[in-house]
Amino acid sequence: MRHPDTAVQRAVRPGTVRRAAGALATSALLLPLLGAAPSTAGPADAGLQRAFAAAAAEYGVPQSVLLGVSYLQSRWDGHGGAPSVSGGYGPMHLTDARTALASAPHHSEGTEDPRGDSARPALLPVAKPPLDAELPARLTTLRRAAGLTGLSTERLRTDPAANVAGGAALLADAQRELGAPASEDPARWYGAVARFSGADDSATAAAYANDVFAVIRSGERRLTDSGQRVALAARPGLAPDTAQLRGAGLRMAEADGTECPARVACEWIPAPYERFGDGDYGNHDVGGRPGSQRIEYIVVHDTEGRWEGVLDMVQDPAYVSWNYSLRSTDGHVAQHVKARDVAWHAGNWYINSTSIGLEHEGFLASPDAWYTEAMYRASARLVRYLSDMYGIPLDRQHILGHDNVPGPTAASVGGMHTDPGPYWDWAHYFELLGRPFEAAATADAGLVTILPEYAAHRPAFTGCVTKGEACAVHGSSAVRLRTGPGAAYPLVKDVGLRPGGEASTIDVNDIGSRVSTGQQYAVAGRDGEWTAIWYLGQKAWFHNPAKAPVAVPATGEVITPRAGLASVPVYGRAYPEVSAYPAGIPAQQVTALPYALAAGQEYVVGGEVRGAYYYAVTFDSAGHRVVTGEDRYYEIQFGHRVAYVKTSDVTLRALS
Repeated sequence: MRHPDTAVQRAVRPGTVRRAAGALATSALLLPLLGAAPSTAGPADAGLQRAFAAAAAEYGVPQSVLLGVSYLQSRWDGHGGAPSVSGGYGPMHLTDARTALASAPHHSEGTEDPRGDSARPALLPVAKPPLDAELPARLTTLRRAAGLTGLSTERLRTDPAANVAGGAALLADAQRELGAPASEDPARWYGAVARFSGADDSATAAAYANDVFAVIRSGERRLTDSGQRVALAARPGLAPDTAQLRGAGLRMAEADGTECPARVACEWIPAPYERFGDGDYGNHDVGGRPGSQRIEYIVVHDTEGRWEGVLDMVQDPAYVSWNYSLRSTDGHVAQHVKARDVAWHAGNWYINSTSIGLEHEGFLASPDAWYTEAMYRASARLVRYLSDMYGIPLDRQHILGHDNVPGPTAASVGGMHTDPGPYWDWAHYFELLGRPFEAAATADAGLVTILPEYAAHRPAFTGCVTKGEACAVHGSSAVRLRTGPGAAYPLVKDVGLRPGGEASTIDVNDIGSRVSTGQQYAVAGRDGEWTAIWYLGQKAWFHNPAKAPVAVPATGEVITPRAGLASVPVYGRAYPEVSAYPAGIPAQQVTALPYALAAGQEYVVGGEVRGAYYYAVTFDSAGHRVVTGEDRYYEIQFGHRVAYVKTSDVTLRALS
């Protein structure tokens, strides 16, 4: 079953009257893309580099500018003619979102409680009906390009060379609108590049243009998804005329009060902390972090909805919340909840109370609905800033996907979300974070870091459009696990997801038998080209050939059950012991998840934390309190999701 992200769920609490949501006015922007369907790519594009040269010459745009803009939009990939998450096509990401919108159901049948705190009634989703809405100009650039070039919209969507020509025409038109002459000097095109971004505020447009010119200064070269080698020669001394932005007619975003780095265009669009209904309140809790409680995690989500509709929902007090939203077309960031406060986004109250949630405009089950380089870069800059500000380690046990967040109790495991899913490029993301994954030990090391080559690694998935039907073949961060050293062995089982012992599947939302880029595991065995790891209390094997490895050797710390213990419990939250709760605060039971961590097994440690519970169930924050106990826990990489074990139950050792 597909478990959508909180950004498209409607929170309904039992016994509470809900008013009609203003978000419905733009919910047509929340529909998935036609590109979610399996796409059939044609033959490799011929001469993409020549197409850039020809379009630059025809429209009088410096080739370096055209290449730099295209790199920031698509890294020069064509994605087989499929649209991006914001309805953009081809190497220039020309947007035609109206064509890309589909009428497929939005998969709003998830069961996860986004707040994840049993001390308060569950927040459960209700599907939203689609309504029509006007699309902003940044989502309709392909039709403008058709008018400027005389090329058909179909050709602009499917022919990479035509798409490049359309992008060049838009840049040239932006230069004319600014009253600037066509010039061979790329430094004179800063304003046009800023306008091309589609941003309606000057900060976002400037951040986008700055990134484009940074690419031009550094130069780039890569093999595209159609097998084309494209190169942009470095221009290290290039200094664009940034004063051109003053004449671009863009608004000033409300950045006051935002917690963003200087190089990220950030806007303050607050989530409401309000009373409503029968003594209820939403959509987050006020807090005093990091003084009251450390911020340990950043959680990466995808919105499962489009920008405008998502913003409407986070501003609804009867909905749920997250800290930041990031826009795909240009990397624009909106902050909604301060870092000191606790947003309701991850489905696990312990993680919520110790994390910051980032929603990225996108759809999990749309393999060709690619994220732009602009959004990846903006997100990475924001995460680096938050990491520095709050001391959050830049690794996969602290920079979590929503799909890595554990169910807080056994009953909740099956309802947890699975975004951003197997098509989020974790390797590229961590390169942008300045923490690339790489081998850190010899080949016979006792630990591995999962690291497939994203573009070339293309495991089969089903269920992107129709249950049981194949998804489009696509690069992926996910590596599949089997019960033995061979493709004929069945997939490993996840007894938390399927208590009845049913087999795992290759459904795009089934995380029961897969690991992901950057995650680390202890080696449990090797057999030819197959490597076994400890995973959910069992040996799990993956194909790891020397010529195309999907994991590299690593070093780190691991835990194993203390001597004399046959097994130890695994928890989905690090709560304090019952005796730590003062009078008036109901004790939260520390209940184990339905897994066994047996003697002889080892799991990689992400850190040590003291048991803590943030009690906040009333609008008046005077009664809120962080309860801290004496019990301490290790966070471990247990399966696809992280988990916790008590330090008193295990032994810690370094492993290489």
